Amino acid sequence: MSKRQQELAWRVGGPQGSGVDTAAGIFARACAIGGLYLFGRREYHSNIKGRHSYYDVRVAHYKVSCHRETVDLLTTFEMESVARHAIAVVPGGGLVYNASDVDIPLEKIPFLGKRLREDLQMYLEEQGLPPNISGLLQDARQRGVQTYAVPYDEITGALARRLEVPKAVAERTLNTIAVAVSCALLDYPSDYLIKALEKTFPGRAKIIDMNAQAVELTYEFVHDHFDTRDLDFRLTPMETKERRLLVSGFQAVAMGKLAAGLAFQTYYPISPATDESTFLEMHANLPTRDGETSSVVIVQTEDELSAIAMASGAALTGARSATATSGPGFSLMAEGLGWAGINEVPLVITLYQRGGPSTGMPTRTEQGDLEFVIHAGHGEFPRIVLASGDITEAFYDAAQAFNYAERYQVPVIHLLDKAISSMTETVPPFDVNAIRIERGDLYTPPPEGSDLDHYPRFAFTETSVTPRAFLGQPGALHWLTGGEHTEYGRVTEDPVIREQMMEKRMRKLELIAREIPPEEKVKVYGDPDATFTVVSWGTNKGSILEALDRLQAEGVPARLVQVRLLWPFPVDVLVPLLEAAKPLVAVECNYSGQLAQLLRELTGLACDYLILKYNGRPISGLEVYRALKAIREGTSERRIVLRNPYE
Repeated sequence: MSKRQQELAWRVGGPQGSGVDTAAGIFARACAIGGLYLFGRREYHSNIKGRHSYYDVRVAHYKVSCHRETVDLLTTFEMESVARHAIAVVPGGGLVYNASDVDIPLEKIPFLGKRLREDLQMYLEEQGLPPNISGLLQDARQRGVQTYAVPYDEITGALARRLEVPKAVAERTLNTIAVAVSCALLDYPSDYLIKALEKTFPGRAKIIDMNAQAVELTYEFVHDHFDTRDLDFRLTPMETKERRLLVSGFQAVAMGKLAAGLAFQTYYPISPATDESTFLEMHANLPTRDGETSSVVIVQTEDELSAIAMASGAALTGARSATATSGPGFSLMAEGLGWAGINEVPLVITLYQRGGPSTGMPTRTEQGDLEFVIHAGHGEFPRIVLASGDITEAFYDAAQAFNYAERYQVPVIHLLDKAISSMTETVPPFDVNAIRIERGDLYTPPPEGSDLDHYPRFAFTETSVTPRAFLGQPGALHWLTGGEHTEYGRVTEDPVIREQMMEKRMRKLELIAREIPPEEKVKVYGDPDATFTVVSWGTNKGSILEALDRLQAEGVPARLVQVRLLWPFPVDVLVPLLEAAKPLVAVECNYSGQLAQLLRELTGLACDYLILKYNGRPISGLEVYRALKAIREGTSERRIVLRNPYE
């Protein structure tokens, strides 16, 4: 089987609100049901309706870990997607478009944007082609791309007549028709598409039947009007007995929290974090192993300060408590974070990074919050910061965050990129049995009838972790304020007690650094003995691994050092790993190389090269490969900025 029969990069685009996500979901489910591995990437504007969004689904007979910037088959039903993505389609690939859009000038496409329109007009002028959709289609054909004009209006009209429904009702199947055109061109059996519809619209027999009829009509149209042999790519089901989940990043985080015993979560709506909390709201009541039903309380608060304050209050009662937000919301939480820090509250904060500063780019990815979360809040207090590199890590990290929080009685910030939130992947089922609940050192009240005294909630101990009592627990009277305090929580400004309390809290960082195993701090991939070393964090992991595979195929040994525990910074693990690295290359989705800066500040080790991307889109494997190859060949500058004006 050729490479083009084993792997496919598929893209669907359209105006927001037109069902692009639904189309991608149907296609992805059809591929997953057929036993294929897939990786999905969702890109969308921050307005509600009208602006362009698109969804990439990369499908293969083997595991894939990142998106591709090039496209093998572009499917769309409107003109803007052709304008934005036609250039990305590879020779031998295919482009499906609406037959009625051919002669539309680029300047008549409302949301295309001046910069992109002028770039495309200049490109077409250089090719001697007209500045319209027809020119882009001609260019695609000249590059060896097969183009397929689909009269969507005729197909929906035929469906309306067959079902005896108004044409407006039949047009609701437009996204299904677009997917069906793709599957028919790829010779993918329609049975899998029908099963995907059943998964997408469970229990809605009429909708399933109407869409199934649309699939049948579309397959007939494709086979009657197109020669599918013209397309180089095929989509072939793969037999497998392996069980897999088709899951998004925000769903994995939510499930990890539920598996860890989440009892209470707050949020104020903010992109892209809201998806996780709304998913939890949909699954607030869930069955347990003993046949009972467990409930989780999810509260939408009036603002982010309320969200962190309420979550801290719930944590003090003994509930496993969390709040989820993004950069601007976390900025507002800084005061509450400090309150949790001085009161040693075991609180989990899930932070989905997006493009900043200020409102920035609410629905685009970035890794610009690393230094901020490490230092957020005035004064000094301990916290743990961990970052996930893929969907599977996101599940287990979300669960482990509660153990860290309760074991060390500190706020834990689970740092994720927006890219991981909207990423979709087929993964093995998560091992819930591997989740261990660690509540930490808990207070045991004296026997009933004893002469109860006030409880020293902040008593000095050898580890600096004081046995924790829950609010309302008998024999555990103490005070909680925002001020410096005695062992009992009483406000004080005594200089000696201040020193003792400051040292008590800050010594926890030494305890954390000592107790957390090296494998939970840092992971090494590729050739462990290679000197050519990439250091990175977050969802760059998948792209770097693909780039390393390409280098290995060329006989170039290289390795990835993935930093997972970002605070306390794992100096003890990184120094012996990196001191012999040559060259040492940092890959990050931010402007300044924040991990590289931390590395130099805390270890003295400077990166030889920075590979950076900050246009709001994730890094592809091919981008990393090209940059690493240029470094190896000595043709690269020290600072490499990855750019793609057509994303």
